[in-house]
Amino acid sequence: MAYIKKFLTFRDWPRLTASLARTEVLAGLTVALVMVPQAVAYAGLAGMPLVTGLYACLIPALLAVLFGSANRLSVGPAALTCVLIGASLTGMAEPGSAEWVSLAVWLSLLSGGIQLLLGLGHYGWLINLVSAPVMMGFTQAASLLIMASQVPALLGVKAWRWDVSTWSDWLTGWPALFGLGSLAVLLLLRKFKPRWPGIMLVMGAASALGYVTGYAEHGAIVGLLPSGLPDFYWPHWPGLEMLNQLWVPAMVIALVSFLETASSARIECQRDGKRWDDSTELFSQGLAKLASAFSGSFPTSTSFSRSALMLYAGARSGWAVVASVGFVLLALLILMPALQFVPRSVMAAAVIVAVLNLFQPRQFLKLWRIDRVETLTAGVTFAITLATAPRIYWGVMTGVLVGLSHFLHTRLHPRIIEVGLHPDGSLRDRHLWQLPPLAQNLYALRMDAELDFAASSDFERAITDHLAQHPQVRHVCLFAQPINRVDATGVETFGQLHRQLSSRGITLHISGIKLPVETALRRAGELHDGPQLRLYRTDAEALLALRALDPLPPDIAAAAI
Repeated sequence: MAYIKKFLTFRDWPRLTASLARTEVLAGLTVALVMVPQAVAYAGLAGMPLVTGLYACLIPALLAVLFGSANRLSVGPAALTCVLIGASLTGMAEPGSAEWVSLAVWLSLLSGGIQLLLGLGHYGWLINLVSAPVMMGFTQAASLLIMASQVPALLGVKAWRWDVSTWSDWLTGWPALFGLGSLAVLLLLRKFKPRWPGIMLVMGAASALGYVTGYAEHGAIVGLLPSGLPDFYWPHWPGLEMLNQLWVPAMVIALVSFLETASSARIECQRDGKRWDDSTELFSQGLAKLASAFSGSFPTSTSFSRSALMLYAGARSGWAVVASVGFVLLALLILMPALQFVPRSVMAAAVIVAVLNLFQPRQFLKLWRIDRVETLTAGVTFAITLATAPRIYWGVMTGVLVGLSHFLHTRLHPRIIEVGLHPDGSLRDRHLWQLPPLAQNLYALRMDAELDFAASSDFERAITDHLAQHPQVRHVCLFAQPINRVDATGVETFGQLHRQLSSRGITLHISGIKLPVETALRRAGELHDGPQLRLYRTDAEALLALRALDPLPPDIAAAAI
């Protein structure tokens, strides 16, 4: 019962009062003014009928907030998820067709089912497989692809033509005038009036202007969208071959959309001083995708920008999300005729402005200052995403593989240093800081890793190589405090090493060994008291004993290296 109650997060919502209702309704209205035009535009980005973007903002958004740990997230169409949908289905069907819709619904079912099962199984930790550099590289590339894909619609052309003589026709045509004008206005509003619902204002003005000027005779318009609630959609079986092609994109969509959710949920929970639950969020996001599928729509995700706007508008609970869904429903029932004259070029401008914040090339420079290898991972992800377009999900998959390869390399090659006593009293890399040895004929080392199958080989090699180069060594001291765990391979390696040292008359000193490691070694019979093994509970105790072994020569500095 307690397990079930964990997902019923709406039970913790505050009781709705007049004051709270006023605050939540205003916050919901603010978000809805952005959500309605954005949802329509993002549906076009996914290749779906435009009205399905609004369907994705109704029941899916309600389920996400009712069962999620972060209850002020704006769930619905999101830029990255929509571009992944469009990229995944390219070449499999005609955008906007019934077959395309069916395949998008199956993407929603598969990705939602994956998230639902991961949430129920408490596998939220899988999000760690996608590192920040991988996500950054993918986001940068995807934002470029999104903006590039909208340029033809922005200018009212079907395809690029590099003939300079034709550019004047593009730039002076009706679609370009509306599109570029809307783009400029949206950028100005974002800079000088960020609190205003710029997308709704521009689309409303463009629709009115398009009606007055008879724009439909000169360029493509949105057209009349169907009003009313979505019908229940039962997906048709696409065939096993087609379904097999959807599994990889579905997994990537599930992973990327959850990363979007995680970034927003962390910010919200940090503001409230509470911990967000990854399993609960996976469960709620999975439910949202399943609901979207049966509404005839596409996979949903958390919009970072709309969620930030929700917090900025003063939302205090999930009631604000409920209010925003109510306003979207109201728009779906009565406002659809007002959008029919919106030029397609204006929608393209809205998409470009919405994803413009995602493109931040300076992040590569910042990452370069932090870690060169991580920068390479981000760069590879960026390049593969661009190179494999429209199958951009391969960029994420490649980035994950590169990131895991780097992780395995660091695990297989742990940091092992010979330590010396620094003047500040700490034990540091003796060669890096040019410190004298702790004692004569002593090799003192520290390994900053677990003693497991990955690190055991390097651990053994470090000691044997040093002994081969310094045959006069009579003592080896392992400062074992950083070692939190030992596995069967580590136990075997330790035992072999200890016996090898004992056969050569070398005493093994161990300082600060942790109880789980000590227990595992003793149970295996590899840590027994004897003249060739000495244990110290603290580094201070070990240092005192090591100083008494052999006095250092008078010229300590000369003996340092």
